[in-house]
Amino acid sequence: MSWTKLALKAHIPGAILLIIFAAIALPAQIDPDPNSPVPILLSSEKDPVRVLALPLTAAMPDGDVEPQNAFLLGDTIRAYVSGIELIPGEGAGAFRIYATDGKKHMYRFPVVAVSEVKAKSPTYELRFTIRDEIGFWEQPSEDGDLLIMVTWRGLASNQLLLGVGKTGGLKIRRDSNESSKFGGGAQPEDYVGYRWSGDRVRFLEQATFGPNDALDQRIRRIGIRAWLAEQFQAPYPSASNPYPDIPLMPANINSGCPQNRGTPESNLCIRTHYSLYPLQIWFFKEAFYGDTQLRHRVAWALSQLWVTSFPTIQQSSHMIAYHKILSQNAFGNYRTLMKDMTLNPAMGDYLDMARSTKNSPNENYAREVLQLFTIGLFMLNPDGTYQLDINNEPIPTYDQDTVNNFTKVFTGWTFCNTGCPNSTLGAVNYKDPLVLNQNNHDVNSKSLLSYPNAVNPTIPSGQNGNAELDLALDNIFHHPNVGPFVSKFLIQHLVTSDPTPAYVGRVAAVFNDNGQGIRGDLKSVVRAILLDPEARGDIKTDPNYGKLREPVQMTTNFYRQFNVTSADGTQQSDGYVSPLPTLMSQTPFSAPTVFNYYPPNYVVPGTTLLAPEFGLMNTGSSIARVNIATFMSFSSVTVDNRNPPNAPMGTSIDISALTQVAQNDPTANQLLNELNYKMMHGTMSQQMRDSILTAVLSVPQTSPDVRVRTALFLIASSSQYQIQR
Repeated sequence: MSWTKLALKAHIPGAILLIIFAAIALPAQIDPDPNSPVPILLSSEKDPVRVLALPLTAAMPDGDVEPQNAFLLGDTIRAYVSGIELIPGEGAGAFRIYATDGKKHMYRFPVVAVSEVKAKSPTYELRFTIRDEIGFWEQPSEDGDLLIMVTWRGLASNQLLLGVGKTGGLKIRRDSNESSKFGGGAQPEDYVGYRWSGDRVRFLEQATFGPNDALDQRIRRIGIRAWLAEQFQAPYPSASNPYPDIPLMPANINSGCPQNRGTPESNLCIRTHYSLYPLQIWFFKEAFYGDTQLRHRVAWALSQLWVTSFPTIQQSSHMIAYHKILSQNAFGNYRTLMKDMTLNPAMGDYLDMARSTKNSPNENYAREVLQLFTIGLFMLNPDGTYQLDINNEPIPTYDQDTVNNFTKVFTGWTFCNTGCPNSTLGAVNYKDPLVLNQNNHDVNSKSLLSYPNAVNPTIPSGQNGNAELDLALDNIFHHPNVGPFVSKFLIQHLVTSDPTPAYVGRVAAVFNDNGQGIRGDLKSVVRAILLDPEARGDIKTDPNYGKLREPVQMTTNFYRQFNVTSADGTQQSDGYVSPLPTLMSQTPFSAPTVFNYYPPNYVVPGTTLLAPEFGLMNTGSSIARVNIATFMSFSSVTVDNRNPPNAPMGTSIDISALTQVAQNDPTANQLLNELNYKMMHGTMSQQMRDSILTAVLSVPQTSPDVRVRTALFLIASSSQYQIQR
């Protein structure tokens, strides 16, 4: 039976089906912690529902000021926000202005400057332009009021009216924004997010493959910083789950597995050597049970930056050697990762560098190491925003001539099939680094990347290829784009899809200098990402904050939360769960192209929302997500009848503790409280809770197991859960 059919056959009580999709589509309705700094958009005493907005030429407001009610498209205006305090260097890039029209279209206006209003400290003046910085809104179809909101560090302000062209068309209650009067809002206490339980769960979603009770309690005892220090030093992989040690085999499967097709021996040979099975089950077992969660998570992120993929890389031993490079360098220096990955045989095969010679050059690796792995297509500011020319167009980082010169640098390397530790007669060596054949290397001079204070912009003729490789990689590594490019990518994979420029800039500064004069220290970068104020906090109320749980992490997050075990509950899972994310359009280690499963610059069509993981979301995969939530909640990956079996132990969840809670509480409130904390870090909206409670109470109390599974399914399939915030 297929996984899809199996998921659809899982039993769900009929009454639940009536509210499933209502629960899935609920908007978030959460209140900020009263002690947290929360931006308050200010209005006038005379009109508390309209933003205190002034043209640039108006005098500085003092006390009660009548705001200007309407502005023109393209105007740059001033508004005011209180309730917050900025850290040194935090400026316009820390804020976003969102506007919503009567048709519920949302636009993002660029904030061009911020300054503190000294007389009203800590109140800040924001200058922003009335235009959609993404370009979706060229001209409003109907002039009139928009709802304006400020977001900062993932927190949203109140909403107030602002007229474009004229006022009218939208209404909000006059008593709904009393706290937004000029100068209003209490002084926030110092905010240390890692003290709070909600933030612990949020942190574990970002830094691991999913929270569980043991890790939650440990971080409660020792704190985030101490846990990070442990993780940076912990051995990897876990002692109980070492990397599979699989020998190299001939490229021809018929030579490597000559047994009769269909026999158990032939099936085992093919599965072990010519499929992803060994790597995938190792990967998921490490995600489920491994102690070095952070390195595993960062290596997974890096595998989506430095992409190689099955079936181009056909043997499991090849992909395992590739993953070792990622994990070994996850907390090392990015320059070392660049060289190790450049000489990795799987990468050399995937992007053709291992076949590139002076007489037959191939530009694939030269192009992708620039475009995808290090600097991107356009020049970046230190905060990751594009540098623009006099025509407001992005400035290219390189041209075809640059690619041609780097192509010459990368000629002459090939597989080490003799004389290396893993050289194997009859098989290509994908375990040891590529080696240089100087006779196949182009020794002409090369002109590389040019940028201010460029390192090695030219390479003279007649050089040894190994020396040239280091010169060229240094030229790339010291390009000013590398810090913001890599930092933003890692932020997107660990924390939020659309980080503010201020967040990117703070992390990129650490990439550029870890405080000890070292550039590219990934340990410091990861620490900066996870401890940044935009990452930390009990809750985030910005509607565009967070990231869609990619299929692999949706799978591991759920299983880890509920004590993942074998199908019969007596031992550990065998790790065979890869068909689940595959049904949601993400097969581990089998990205469809070198551009990964989804591009990092994917914007949800018709919106301003940068949301890379939504590149996987379509009608089929969205339905699959509901099916997989159903399957994980109500069913198990059972032991299969293959010979040999893919799932010798199977996979299921242990909900015995939750079942006891459901059995002891007929109201089901304790159950929902527990799941709200475990799965939603306390942010479940009242509307969602009411709907789920109705469904749970429709199940007889004599069936506590079904009550629990019903609640699990409705939460896991909801939009509020599927967006990691």
